[in-house]
Amino acid sequence: MVKQRVLNRYSQTLGETTIMKQLNLEEESSDSSSALISSRFSFLRRFDWRYHLWALGVVFTDREFLYYLFYLGFSALGNRNHFFFCVHLLDVVMGFKLLRTVLQSVTHNWKQLLLTFMMTVVVVYIYTVLAFNFFRKFYVKEVEQGVQDAKCQDMMTCFVFHLHRGLRAGGGIGDEIEDAHGDAYESYRIIFDITFFFVVIVILLAIIQGLIIDSFGELRDRAEDVQMEMETKCFVCGISKEQFDKTPHGFEIHVKQEHNLANYMFFLMY
Repeated sequence: MVKQRVLNRYSQTLGETTIMKQLNLEEESSDSSSALISSRFSFLRRFDWRYHLWALGVVFTDREFLYYLFYLGFSALGNRNHFFFCVHLLDVVMGFKLLRTVLQSVTHNWKQLLLTFMMTVVVVYIYTVLAFNFFRKFYVKEVEQGVQDAKCQDMMTCFVFHLHRGLRAGGGIGDEIEDAHGDAYESYRIIFDITFFFVVIVILLAIIQGLIIDSFGELRDRAEDVQMEMETKCFVCGISKEQFDKTPHGFEIHVKQEHNLANYMFFLMY
């Protein structure tokens, strides 16, 4: 306040700039403005960006959160079209442990399943190239008189036909195209059909089915082992049931009174 009075009194005689320099008002004003700016953005410096990014990553990678987010999305879409509400019936799977095991058998080895399917697609594409260059005439069927249905007129349609029909056919692609009996390429067609059947149908598709079945068996055995462990050993101390059953109802009394699992979890949480 005193400096401001001096500035107002002598600014006309000595000059406002000279008085401000002598009173150091420029530095104070700049310091006050910088302090004001720093105070406004101080919360940004205090904000821990790394922690919050890590917390968001934990939230959006949590399976339970993604599960409920998935259902929330289909609930919102169901308000526009009731067709999307049918997806909520999948919640029955989450209500039964056995059904969850069946679902996990598909997702347990998803990387191996994905890589095996990609290899199957590559093999089918190789057979598509061979069929397009050498056996294209066998993919033309006469639907009506004078009307032909060409399933291999270009690489895309030929590849889609092999994926759609070849993988679903019980005997391979040979069941879906014209017979080569009496044709000059008959011997080559036999090799083509048999190798497609053994490589794609017998081997690759069987590998995919085997991975799913093995995963289901592994998850079932793991659940049975856990159940057996809980029934024959104390969860807290790990002593077997045989040690406690030397006295009548020793194991039952131990797990319910001495080392109660609920009390142990309460101790860890609180």
